[in-house]
Amino acid sequence: MLLTACASQQVQPPVRPSPSPTAPSPVRAPGPDAEAEAYLRAWAAGDLAAMRRAVAEPPARFEALHQAFRDGLRITASEFELGDVQSDGDSARVTYHAVHQLRGLGEWALEGTLHFVRQQGPWRVRWTPAVLHPDVRDGDRFSRTRTTPERADILDARGALLTLQGEVIAIGVDPTRIRNRADVASVLQAHLGVPPAHLDAALNAAGPVTSRFVPIIDIPQERYQQVRPTLAPVPGIFFRRKSARTPVDGFASHTLGRVGEVTAELLPQLGVTYLPGDLVGLSGLERAYEVQLAGSPSGDVILTRPSGETRVLFHFDGEPGAPLTTTIRREVQAAAEAALESVTQPAALVAVDSATGAVLAVASRPLSQPLHRALTGRYPPGSTFKVVTTEALLARGMRTDSPVDCPPVTMVRTKPFRNFEGESMGTTTLRQVFAHSCNTAFVTMATQLGKEALGAAARRFGFDVPYFPGLTSAASSFPTPVDDIELAAAAIGQGRVLATPLHMASVAAAAESGEWRAPYLVEGLEDGPSSELADGVRKPLSVLMRAVVMEGSGKAGRQVSGLGGKTGTAEFGTVPPLPTHAWFIGFRKGIGFAVLVEGGGVGGRVAAPIAAKFAGAL
Repeated sequence: MLLTACASQQVQPPVRPSPSPTAPSPVRAPGPDAEAEAYLRAWAAGDLAAMRRAVAEPPARFEALHQAFRDGLRITASEFELGDVQSDGDSARVTYHAVHQLRGLGEWALEGTLHFVRQQGPWRVRWTPAVLHPDVRDGDRFSRTRTTPERADILDARGALLTLQGEVIAIGVDPTRIRNRADVASVLQAHLGVPPAHLDAALNAAGPVTSRFVPIIDIPQERYQQVRPTLAPVPGIFFRRKSARTPVDGFASHTLGRVGEVTAELLPQLGVTYLPGDLVGLSGLERAYEVQLAGSPSGDVILTRPSGETRVLFHFDGEPGAPLTTTIRREVQAAAEAALESVTQPAALVAVDSATGAVLAVASRPLSQPLHRALTGRYPPGSTFKVVTTEALLARGMRTDSPVDCPPVTMVRTKPFRNFEGESMGTTTLRQVFAHSCNTAFVTMATQLGKEALGAAARRFGFDVPYFPGLTSAASSFPTPVDDIELAAAAIGQGRVLATPLHMASVAAAAESGEWRAPYLVEGLEDGPSSELADGVRKPLSVLMRAVVMEGSGKAGRQVSGLGGKTGTAEFGTVPPLPTHAWFIGFRKGIGFAVLVEGGGVGGRVAAPIAAKFAGAL
């Protein structure tokens, strides 16, 4: 029968007997597996004191033997993984897997064994030199060899060498001889373009202050002769002559980059296969493709017996460097270098194959500054952007002979837009306002065109389209205009529109070929993004760009047959009268190119003659 208690009844709980006291459980000492894990953890941390405490009867030279193992092989880090545990009474055997990082060579993996004993107490390691490696005996010594492969070459598009071995001067500092760090930083920045932060990083990475040569920058002999009288008197600055890789005839020096002794600042970034004193790429393609060009070193881990007998415990195979093939064509690069030869202001010139996007030449000035303006400089493109605006107008049905007004000034809401030097053409044609770069005409047409149509045209020319040309490059951008004033400014390449010389060369190439292709500098990157221009615009766009040269603002190039282009005078800054960058983008014989002179003034007067010199040499 199931008995239930009523709610009014008090049910007393059953009385349970109190538990009888029990004796405490005995504390068990850790087993050999736990002791092995603790020992290996201390080994990985380099805690020799903890390791000694875990050893039964450690030898007097316990720490010295471990340190000799570490120093002899230049071990920078060790990782361990516990293996099998076998126990028999008061003795045990524990295997482990070790990976030692050998600075300058890489990873050395091995299998080891720890033997344990227990004598009325905890388990302790029965240490012998065989703990370090199973083949080691008393008196053995560890050493290593290392051989670096010959650096591979950088080649032009036809497989010819772009770099050779030559003599350079390494400029560095001795921290103990510096009297005034600010003076050293100032002179290095003023004469060699070395940022003070670079000097600080090199000195900080050099470690404790000792009498040593800390390399800062390598320069060619001719540059050394120019700067030595200024640098030599500054306490702490020193020079070293050495052999290094140099560009052939100085060609494309920013792009190819420099090779020199690895700096203390750079060493941690390169990984364990590098050592102080190694020659590495410091800039340009030499730096970007360091792993490919340098390969990896080979070497041996060697055990030497007291008798002199040697045994190779491990061999690092290493890898030879692999050549890097660029798209640069020597004759086009020569034309670019020659065109900029007499330019004293900061400048850039880039040329690309209009049919493929391959970069045929790229040059930045001045050579003494590390900034690669051709790839990383972002500037308002000014009237060169009218190529994009005109493509959008042609796509909407305009013709080269469509009537267009060109007043001296036009208002967009509250902002006046003016033509260069107050020019006015009255009622004329699209051909004429393009050829003579009439700002007011394009401002008026852009407000009628709308931001969506102009933005779509900009994307067809690769603006805001990510791509990687083979070296770090800045993005070219066309931010969506927020109002009619921004739209008007964007239509003439001002406002927030920014572009690199590299990208504007691709814009000129697209105008010639009818398809924008992402520019690329290294073989194997040819499958970047691309986009077709609007139907039917290629031919009239080419006609308009020819008119710029034959009858408009680019007449400095009219003697160069087949040259088409567009000038640009791009304002920048905030204090009137605003300074201007001088631009010219153009095409000839299947090559699109861009010329920029930073703060150079008027595009038709400054950049166009440089463009004509370059195009005429093609």
